[in-house]
Parts: sequence; structure tokens; C-alpha cells
Amino acid sequence: LLGARFGFICEAANSVGGYLAEALPSGLNAYEMFSQPRKAYLLFGVEPELDCYNPQLAKNALKQASLVVSMSPFKNQAAFEYADVLLPISPFTETSGTFVNAEGRVQSFSGVVRPLGDTRPGWKVLRVVGNLLGLAGFDYESSEQVRGEALPSSGPFADGLDNAIDDGVFSPALVKPVGELQRVAPVPIYFSDSLVRRAASLQMTKDSASPTVRMSMDTVTKLGLADGMLVRVTQHEGQANLEVELDETVPVGCAIVAAGHPSTASLGDMFGAISVERA
Repeated sequence: LLGARFGFICEAANSVGGYLAEALPSGLNAYEMFSQPRKAYLLFGVEPELDCYNPQLAKNALKQASLVVSMSPFKNQAAFEYADVLLPISPFTETSGTFVNAEGRVQSFSGVVRPLGDTRPGWKVLRVVGNLLGLAGFDYESSEQVRGEALPSSGPFADGLDNAIDDGVFSPALVKPVGELQRVAPVPIYFSDSLVRRAASLQMTKDSASPTVRMSMDTVTKLGLADGMLVRVTQHEGQANLEVELDETVPVGCAIVAAGHPSTASLGDMFGAISVERA
């Protein structure tokens, strides 16, 4: 609309690498796998109750499944609520691997320390699971072999992508008011993954403050609320008690309610209609 040029910022640190490795849905995507419950789930380094677009939808699907296998560096909520099998894997810092950043720069690294106790790098655990199931393509002996298949040593991507990925251009849709209070759910930097959530020092910073309901004065006034008031946020069948915080950068008719935090995990989709009333 403005005739401006821009680039896309990746959702996560290795989104481009995942794209190049074809870690893409071959059928249903993650949301569909939970909204259309499966008989079994294999969770790899994910905490669905905090990482999913709709945590409650994910948990309900996992609880009805016949088998849930959770691969994680941590003994998390899965161990107590829905997992049948826990397979300990090391975090990325304890194995070698490769990232591809938004620029298309390929960056390989070594593990900082050896995996703790009986944990193993995730790719090794997947390899053994594949071997036990008699599947082809699970015979890697090193992370370099995995990288070699995902990023060939010859060809256009050998020394980096050099911005070779074409994100394409899309026409932005103009959002029309729908008459309901709309939730906008960012994921604050220190809510974003299992490592930073468990970093005591990071959780003491301003960026780790518990979520509030951030709204403009106009929206707060229309709802009959006030700054600092404790309110009940309802979305679908979930509820959360949070404080109101005035924020004039938030559009009228919208409320910023962060995701990725236990206090808001009971709510529904990250974007959608909500109601806010006095608690």
C-alpha cells in the first residue's frame, strides 16, 4: 500500500533452517492435529500448555490420545498430565548442529558441554526410534550427516543462501472492526521457550513481568473499568484473572493479553474475541 520494501523476520531462530530441511506439514499442520485429535502424539522439545496457539485445545487432544511420547530436556507438565512416555533429550546447547538465519547465513556450532546424565541429543533419540520402528532414512552417525542431507555441500546453498529464498509478496488484508473486544497475544521474549522460562535471572527482569490486560483509555472507559483493576478475562471456555494496564499504543477495541505464560494458558486462541469484566 505504501510502495515500501521490507523483509520478513522469522518466527524463531532457525525457521529458515527448518524450511530448508522441509520440516513442513505433509498433511495436517500442528493446529489441525490438535483440533482433529489423533490417536498418538510425538512431542519434540515442545511444552504444548505454553507453546501452542491454543493451549487448552492442545491439552484436551493429548489427554484423549492412546499414546503420548514427550521428548524434552525437562520434567515438565507432560509428566504429570498427559504423557505416557518421557524420553530425555539434551537442549540445543549440548549438541552440535546448524542454524540458518533470516539472511540465509548457515552457521554450525558445537555442543558447549556434554549432555547431562542419560540425556542424548534429540537427533540421536529420533534415529534410535526410527531404527526400532524399522523405518528407512534413520542411519545417521553425526549431526554433520544430517546437515549434509538438509544442506548439500554443493549447489546454490553450499556457502549460505545469500538471500536466495523468495518470501514473495502478499496483499495485506484490511482488518474490519467486528464489534467485539479482540485479543492480541504476543509472546514476550522471556516466555518464549523452555530454557528462558527456567532461567531464574531472566525471570527477575521487567520483560518477565506477569501478563496484564493492556488496553487504551477509550476501551477501558467503555468497559467501565480502571487502570490496575483486577478483571476476569473469558475466552471460549477458559478464564484468567489479570490486572488492567493502560496502554495508548493499543488500538481501540483490542486488548493485549500475552501468551506463553501459566497465568494465561487457560485461555483460547492467541487472536480472537474475548470478554473482560470485573473479577
